[in-house]
Amino acid sequence: MADSTSRWAEALREISGRLEEMPAEEGFPAYLATRLAEFYERAGRFEPFAGGDGSVSIIGAVSPPGGDFSEPVTQHTKRFVRSFWALDKELASARFFPAINAMDSYSEYHEFVEEWWSEETGENLKDLKTRAMHYLREDDRLQKIVQLIGEESLPDEQRMTVIAAKLIKEGFLQQNAFDPIDTYAMPRKQLKMLKAILRLCDMGRIAVSKGIPVYRIQELDSFRRLQRIKSEISNDEAEKIDDLYHGLEQEMNRVFPIEDWESEALGESRGEEDRRDWQQAEELMEGHTRDELYDMAQDRDIEGRSSMTKEELARKLAEHRRRERADKARSEENG
Repeated sequence: MADSTSRWAEALREISGRLEEMPAEEGFPAYLATRLAEFYERAGRFEPFAGGDGSVSIIGAVSPPGGDFSEPVTQHTKRFVRSFWALDKELASARFFPAINAMDSYSEYHEFVEEWWSEETGENLKDLKTRAMHYLREDDRLQKIVQLIGEESLPDEQRMTVIAAKLIKEGFLQQNAFDPIDTYAMPRKQLKMLKAILRLCDMGRIAVSKGIPVYRIQELDSFRRLQRIKSEISNDEAEKIDDLYHGLEQEMNRVFPIEDWESEALGESRGEEDRRDWQQAEELMEGHTRDELYDMAQDRDIEGRSSMTKEELARKLAEHRRRERADKARSEENG
């Protein structure tokens, strides 16, 4: 645990200034990136003299002034690490813990752990993550509108997205360290919880697209139970979540007159486009290094590419490809 590399970098800046070395961005020495890389390169697997295998993991804390992630220490750190948890002051002020901003955080290790999670839990980690991030990203976009006109003024389909994201945040991401059950959750319970929450969100969107008022989704007994599931079902009782999953399907079928939930399409909405973008971004991350993605972004003249992480580059490239396909389709129609 390194706390905090920002303070260390500031000390390095002071010493560099005393030595009258040529300053770089914001007064830091030009070799700041090299020193940070040397520190994080210490992490990895090794063979100890006593035999067997060992590993060294580094968790570094960065404290950017004013929460500015564009400052040099944060940007250089994100170049060398493959996982980043962005703590959010607003979430902490709202008593939302752990106060990790899902939009600014990322991990590039999912392809290494995906097989283990599938064997351990029997669930598709990649699919669940993609669907959950779709709701969170769409909600992040809608919050800018909500701040201007209020949630009640949104169309029901957009309100359903906001409510779904809120359920994911409060019913899955938020934890209570003082709750005897919610203190921690084993992998099996985590993915079963997320699967049940996403099932209600998906069925809710279909119901709303068929004219069902969004408030009726919130009145469902299954909706209220999912809000409390993390603190009511222990790790040893994860099978009860399966019962809740089937129960919510039965309740939706009983309350709403929709014949076939699986065949009902939500249409080519922005949310569906975002989901496809995310899937393509993951394929780009799996098949290319950051340098290769950077070269691709440079060919397309994507702004801000120098400071982007591998995941950010992949997302921008996926969005750019979608726009290219849309422009091509329009030109073919007009031509």
